[in-house]
Amino acid sequence: MKKTSLYFIIITALMTLFTVYVLLDAFVIPREYVKAETKERAVTASGETSASVSPDTEDAQSAATLPETEAETAPQAPIVTENSYEDENIKINITTKRISDADVYIADVVLSSPLYLNTAFAKGVYGKNVKEPTSDIADEVGAILAVNGDFYGARDTGFVMRGGVIYRDVAEKGTEALIISEDGKFSFADEDSTDIYTLEENGAYDVLTFGPALVIDGKIYSGDSKRRSAKANPRTAIGYIDENHYVFVVVDGRTDESEGLSLGELAAVMKSLGCVDAYNLDGGGSATMYFNGRIVNTPTFNGDDIEERKVSDIVYIGY
Repeated sequence: MKKTSLYFIIITALMTLFTVYVLLDAFVIPREYVKAETKERAVTASGETSASVSPDTEDAQSAATLPETEAETAPQAPIVTENSYEDENIKINITTKRISDADVYIADVVLSSPLYLNTAFAKGVYGKNVKEPTSDIADEVGAILAVNGDFYGARDTGFVMRGGVIYRDVAEKGTEALIISEDGKFSFADEDSTDIYTLEENGAYDVLTFGPALVIDGKIYSGDSKRRSAKANPRTAIGYIDENHYVFVVVDGRTDESEGLSLGELAAVMKSLGCVDAYNLDGGGSATMYFNGRIVNTPTFNGDDIEERKVSDIVYIGY
């Protein structure tokens, strides 16, 4: 009888330790797999494809012979206010609206080229449970504006492609991926019916997996009703309005001051802002907007503690 009891205690202890390890491995223990890389885009600072720029043209030859002071013009100092930024390549204007008992932060972004729409990993590495606050990642890459990304590191599935480099090719079933092409346009793909290598061949530069899609071709996307959360929560979304024209949206939630929005309400907001295509990123405690060295919104996980949640990645505007 004693041997049976001892055997039971040992097995229970081993199972408990194994369960704890599995949980720690899944949610806590950081594993850095590879340093982030970026492939050169086939676009120029003017937004043209590099293929259209030939070094043999007369214009290129003329530019090569210009005096240095004429060939290279120093960038103008940006005009910066509490809620706006403008230089010769980037224009950002942030407004706050009250929608359905929620505070909604809207960053309207106009660029001279898609080169200034970027993504970044926490600590500059692709890995599992490698996390930093949105503001820290933004500071490290010199972002002017940033929002949290898709929190790829909390999952083992879902396409991950950043800066033209494929990091994970395992699909997440029942999920639409957001594809940002080299020319900065948005599109979507059902991960059940494609693979990331096909997306790469078709010009994908960044692929994020969270969703669902909110607006497609100017129409609110209903998608799978099971994934259309009707609950009000903090949210993060990005949208494409027109060539080099984007909108970043973050919604506060889970507090007495701001309840949050459902996905349906968020989709309506994105459409009202003129989005042709829009996508839901990781929300909840991750929902954070950073601008010019400060946090714009009020991020919270449970409504009690107002602080940033550490995340795997960001989408940002910067050089």
